[in-house]
Amino acid sequence: MACSKIFTGYLPELTNEIIQNFRKDFSTLHSCILVNRFWCRLAIPLLWEDPFSIPSQNYRCIEIYLHFLNEDSKAKFNEYENIKILIPTNTLFNYPSFTKYLSLNSICSSVEKWVATLVNDNRENLERLVYRSLFEVLLENEGNLHSFEFVMSRNGSSICTHFNNTMELILQHPNFICNIKNLALHIFHDIFLQNTINIIPFLKFLYSNCNSISSIIFHFRIYNVDNFSLIEKCLSQLIISQHNLKIISFIACSTILYKPFLSLKNSNCSDTLNTIIFDSIDFRNVITVLQEVFDQLNVLESIHILYCYSLNSDFVQQIIKVNKPFKLKSLFIDEILHIESLQLLLQKCGDYLENFEYGYMIKKYEESRRQLLKLVMKYCTKIIYFTSDKPDDINIYLLIENIGQTINYLTILMDASNKYNSIVLQNLGQVLPSKLEYLYLSLSFSNDFETFLKNSQNTFIKKLLIRNMLKDDNKIVLFYIKEYIMRKKRVKYLAFSEFVPGYSYTEKELFFLKDEVNEFKLYNIIVQKHRDLYISQHDIVNINIEY
Repeated sequence: MACSKIFTGYLPELTNEIIQNFRKDFSTLHSCILVNRFWCRLAIPLLWEDPFSIPSQNYRCIEIYLHFLNEDSKAKFNEYENIKILIPTNTLFNYPSFTKYLSLNSICSSVEKWVATLVNDNRENLERLVYRSLFEVLLENEGNLHSFEFVMSRNGSSICTHFNNTMELILQHPNFICNIKNLALHIFHDIFLQNTINIIPFLKFLYSNCNSISSIIFHFRIYNVDNFSLIEKCLSQLIISQHNLKIISFIACSTILYKPFLSLKNSNCSDTLNTIIFDSIDFRNVITVLQEVFDQLNVLESIHILYCYSLNSDFVQQIIKVNKPFKLKSLFIDEILHIESLQLLLQKCGDYLENFEYGYMIKKYEESRRQLLKLVMKYCTKIIYFTSDKPDDINIYLLIENIGQTINYLTILMDASNKYNSIVLQNLGQVLPSKLEYLYLSLSFSNDFETFLKNSQNTFIKKLLIRNMLKDDNKIVLFYIKEYIMRKKRVKYLAFSEFVPGYSYTEKELFFLKDEVNEFKLYNIIVQKHRDLYISQHDIVNINIEY
């Protein structure tokens, strides 16, 4: 089919389709620019969709954006000669028009870092000028904005300082965000009353002008405010106003959760909403309405519960009463209030559960944790992602072995002093499936590491992270990695780091050893930084969610 399209004149369309697959792969996109003019025209818009998120110390995008200011706005930089020199006199593309993803936090951070490279003292005035200028450019060159992320943090922060300017400009250009598909609102820390008053007009603007949002993140952690009810009402109106809402996330917003959650019951999205994420929520504020809301959501396919509170018998009874299937895909917990209630929950939802993690539980939960693991083995046969910090129970290895057909992401985290490090290395390798997308081991490695590698020699791991917590200066782990992983080409991506607990935190990463990295390249293994390869709980939840 592809060949027939080439010979019938579809080569430009096929090339565009190929390059679209490189979105967020910045090094490859930069290479595409150098191929020819046509490839350059296809790659440039992808590089400039979200330029402030690109991990780089090069802030040339700010200088290029400032080129698009009108002459009156440029004149405001006359006293900064070193900046005027940096602004280009011409550009090949209208870069601001390519903007699709906008995070106020990323812009603010980039501005602060860029200004710090140019000015030593009195940076605040220049930061405000640059920030406002960037927004003027973005608003006047209205692109097809796809995602908008708003962050308002503690009083006195630069983001809070820029809040009023941002709102003023957006309210003057309502078309700028009226067609967004993804909205993220992060408002937290010690926000005082006068600042929440400024939030209200912005929320009203959103529900009056933006009604085609497909995903919303509400992250509200605010204190010392007496107008919670007004904020709740605005958030409810925002939900009710949507006609195509598919995904909603509630993060740490227990105090203002009731009305927004209840609004799902009678909103336009009852036939569109397919995913709900609860992250660090206290369910006691909504327990009484859980059943009636879930019973009204007709196409709900995915529910995720991440380290929430009040997962007690009252909560479980409400879920059991839900007349429709309760498709719980993720369950991350760090407390076990009633093991009997959790058993009932897994009986109802176990067939849907894909992501399971129990975090650092205090000692009183030890026996309940063991019981819970047995329940997961009994009722949950489709686990894809599993994390444990106390793999001393033989049932963990039985669980991994039993669900070997589905498990794809596995994380084992232990501290250096844990006596079970050797037990992990002696047992884990024997139960790994033939293929894993992701394996992260954070342990105190020893000679038992060789045993693990020998036992797992038939397993291919796409992304392998090894974090060695040294009890002393030990070089043998890297030797084993080369011997059993590198030379046998058993991974595609590798991150390896070492540090000594109790000392100043200086973690040594393989990524920064150029000669070693080049040696791995000879075996087609790409060495990356730990933070770039690491997959968090939130990442795993989002992997299969199409925003």
